[in-house]
Amino acid sequence: MTFRPPVAEQRFVLDHVVRLAEITSQDQFAAAESDMVEAILDGAASLAANEWAPLNRVGDTNPPRWNDTVVTMPPGFREAYRTYVEGGWGTIAAPSAFEGQGLPSTLAFGVAESLGAANLGFSLGPMLTQGAIEALVKHGSPELQAAYLPKLVTGEWTGTMNLTEPNAGSDVGALRSSATPAGDGSWRVKGNKIFITFGEHDLAENIIHLVLARTPDAPAGTRGISLFLVPKFLPDGSRNDVHCASIEHKLGIHASPTCVMSFGDNDDCRGWLIGPEFGGMRAMFTMMNNARLNVGLQGVQIAERATQQAVAYALERVQSPRASNPEGGPVAIIEHPDVRRMILRMKAQTQAIRSLVYAAAGELDRAHLGIEGAKQRLDLLTPLAKAHGTDVGCEVASLGVQVHGGMGFIEETGAAQHYRDVRITPIYEGTNGIQAADLVGRKLVGDEGAQMHALIADVRSETKNAGLLALTDQISTLTGVLVKASTDDRLAASAPYLTMVSVMTCGWLLERQGTAAAGLLANGEGDSAFLKAKLATVNWYLAHIVPEASGLAASVAEGGKGLYDLTAEELAA
Repeated sequence: MTFRPPVAEQRFVLDHVVRLAEITSQDQFAAAESDMVEAILDGAASLAANEWAPLNRVGDTNPPRWNDTVVTMPPGFREAYRTYVEGGWGTIAAPSAFEGQGLPSTLAFGVAESLGAANLGFSLGPMLTQGAIEALVKHGSPELQAAYLPKLVTGEWTGTMNLTEPNAGSDVGALRSSATPAGDGSWRVKGNKIFITFGEHDLAENIIHLVLARTPDAPAGTRGISLFLVPKFLPDGSRNDVHCASIEHKLGIHASPTCVMSFGDNDDCRGWLIGPEFGGMRAMFTMMNNARLNVGLQGVQIAERATQQAVAYALERVQSPRASNPEGGPVAIIEHPDVRRMILRMKAQTQAIRSLVYAAAGELDRAHLGIEGAKQRLDLLTPLAKAHGTDVGCEVASLGVQVHGGMGFIEETGAAQHYRDVRITPIYEGTNGIQAADLVGRKLVGDEGAQMHALIADVRSETKNAGLLALTDQISTLTGVLVKASTDDRLAASAPYLTMVSVMTCGWLLERQGTAAAGLLANGEGDSAFLKAKLATVNWYLAHIVPEASGLAASVAEGGKGLYDLTAEELAA
């Protein structure tokens, strides 16, 4: 199946969800004129469809190879990455002071969506580099910025995040890696990190590792963590004392080398402090928040790819007459009600999470412009985008396998790869359980529900859909309950509550698109086929997905009841 990035859909969301015209009306982003936006989306779509997508299966079946600390990428990847670098695709939203174009982040999200849908595993390298760039822009010294940012921005060098250790996963404060001052402004870093995406590869001239470690006499827990920049090659061109000890064998994203990294085996791994000593957690969250939005976008990427493949298969697979016309002969399975139900659900859910993630990216741009309330709305939307985006990505990929029937379980069709690739997304960059806990903890209790009620008010001010209004009423009531609830009750309710809030937000943003589509159709403007499909998809979501979310209210209200009726031993029996 030929993959076609959904440029028309991306542009519609940028116009009517992000309201990009409001952002580009500001002097800082004025260069992002309509023609430039079209050119960027079209150019990224061409790169994705013609160079990255053909390598998707290659990377899955012929993954990177590790040999004596060296990782060799699959055939064709170096050439495709070089095209990415030469095209300047990593520079779009980076600051112009460091070789970037200084354009809105939402445009970079459009590029990333197309590339990640074409080849999710491959796209992880540029995604982690963007996180490193963000951390250096916000926390790096002028000297580190000048030395490393220009080549990271162009993609000539790539970046990594080194957080996780064998005994320190979600509990970052338990990490043991150390950093000792060398007396010349540098530090000697020592330790081991696991699950390091693109920690070693042959795509770029240098790899810049951002490493969390403890300094001598550092306080225990997260308060004692600092962040260090550790390059593979030092400024004088010599090799640093860091290497890849092995790579993991994984369920999916085979094209992405997931490395075990060893720092300072010979006690000569040189690093430089990013930000103040003990400021590692602040810098880490800069990287993590960037990554969490991008992982939410990965849910969109796989959902789009899986949906396109399922639709193509359903159009060509002929089997059985329709039940309503048993004498009519076999038809394409897309004519059967249950298959059509699955495809409509796939399309509606994919468009919903695209709206949610792009809306968050729009708030990132508004926060960058200093617009009041944007940072708070971004903070609220980030756990929704990451968790709901990836939960739905998994659901849509699973439905894609189901539409294929038995052939979906056969690797050669490719449907199974989407299912395998997306399964990591609810896990990494903070599990979805952590996202839900963050929502009801830091985000909800932190301001006693003020930001949540502000979001509810925005939905109520715009929606005309009765089901969506009923859902907002439920969420408003439950928000008051959770703010006052015990910690156990709040955490037990966090996952269904996050889903309810996410569906409310998605429904609101989809309804806005439906209103725009209806207006354009009435005026005879735009692509009528696209607009008609948009309206049908929006209506499906409001009629089917929103009521499902309302049904979660009872689970939220129950809180932790029943969770601890059994001891751990009884539960395990």
